[in-house]
Amino acid sequence: MEDIIARMQDEKNGIPIRTVKSFLSKIPSVFSGSDIVQWMQKNLNIEDQVEALHLGTLMAAHGYFFPISDHVLTLKEDGTFYRFQTPYFWPSNCWEPENTDYAVYLCKRTMQNKARLELADLCAESLARLQRAFARKWEFIFMQAEAQAKVDKKRDKIERKILDSQERAFWDVHRPVPGCVNTTEADIKKSSRMKQPHKTRKSVYGLQNDIRSHSPTHTVTPEVKEPTEDELHDQIQHCQEQLDRHRLKMSKVAESLLSFAEQYLEYDPFFTTPEPSNPWISDDVTSWELEACKEAGQQRVKRWAFCFDEVMKDPVGREQFLKFLESEFSSENLRFWLAVQELKKRPIREVPTRVQEIWEEFLAPGAPSAINVDSRSYDKTTQNIKDPGRYAFQDAQEHIYKLMKSDSYSRFIRSSAYQELLQAKKKKSKNLF
Repeated sequence: MEDIIARMQDEKNGIPIRTVKSFLSKIPSVFSGSDIVQWMQKNLNIEDQVEALHLGTLMAAHGYFFPISDHVLTLKEDGTFYRFQTPYFWPSNCWEPENTDYAVYLCKRTMQNKARLELADLCAESLARLQRAFARKWEFIFMQAEAQAKVDKKRDKIERKILDSQERAFWDVHRPVPGCVNTTEADIKKSSRMKQPHKTRKSVYGLQNDIRSHSPTHTVTPEVKEPTEDELHDQIQHCQEQLDRHRLKMSKVAESLLSFAEQYLEYDPFFTTPEPSNPWISDDVTSWELEACKEAGQQRVKRWAFCFDEVMKDPVGREQFLKFLESEFSSENLRFWLAVQELKKRPIREVPTRVQEIWEEFLAPGAPSAINVDSRSYDKTTQNIKDPGRYAFQDAQEHIYKLMKSDSYSRFIRSSAYQELLQAKKKKSKNLF
């Protein structure tokens, strides 16, 4: 951003800075918001006006230039006048102004009898709050503000007007009005920390440490107590638990998301025109007719190979999967899962009877279609059927789902039945669901 500002301030190719005459006064060293946008589009190869406004707003929010008559640091493409900030107040100087500095600034503003320097309601409230917080040291703060005001009076009138606006803009960055972006929270000093690893706080007005130590935000550091042996063991255990936590690198997450998007690209109507067309948009009802029939198109069959969920949420997919399991004489798992799903939709008065029927068919000793569940799920289900409800078989259902996903599904996708189904649909049509 500072490189762009340096180019903006270039005498030959920069933004033209001028003095504007107004009623009974002059406004020195200003330029308009439209000047900034036009310069960015011309010199930064920005074609979109919205992008130029966004970049300019970011630079204004960091305080590199500011509106001369507004506390809200944003860029508008109109005749609003702006002024460049002096490099002394740039964020790259790693400012961390204290509340005492802000108190000196507000106090100094009250000493200057200028209408343009009158405190806004928010600033007046801040001054009153700081005056209460620094009641014991307020005399010293007042003396500092008075000394600063005397120095300012010795400056040229135009120079004083420019410096006053730049100082106000500095505090608009570090003490923004409610509703504005606080760029200091984003830690814009990261790039400078590597160059200044031993950076310390510094005062804007050169206040001594004795006054700043009484800041309401400053607390005395307590004495560090040596950790006990038990506390050290707890810390070690906590660190080991953190090491064992499953974490994914952002690169792997992004790669997975890209792979998912590419896999489902042809099924996304935002990117690929659906064939047949959407019946809600066009008058073609072919899509509804295909969905109603029991035969699945090539795209629909191909989608079953993506994951087990695609098979289970497709009625035709479940039917074909059931036929495959019946051919292997292992359909009881899927029939149990479907029965439990159907149970959840039953009227409450029919639930107890249906729970007992499912139990006797799949889980009771000597059941005709016994399923293989682990002991934990079986014990939990045994407890649940004493008070039968729609979710009495939840644990057993989840266990069976995982078994089918890890074993039966992979065999179904590799089976000749699925391959024949896929090839048959390819021959029939390439564009049916």
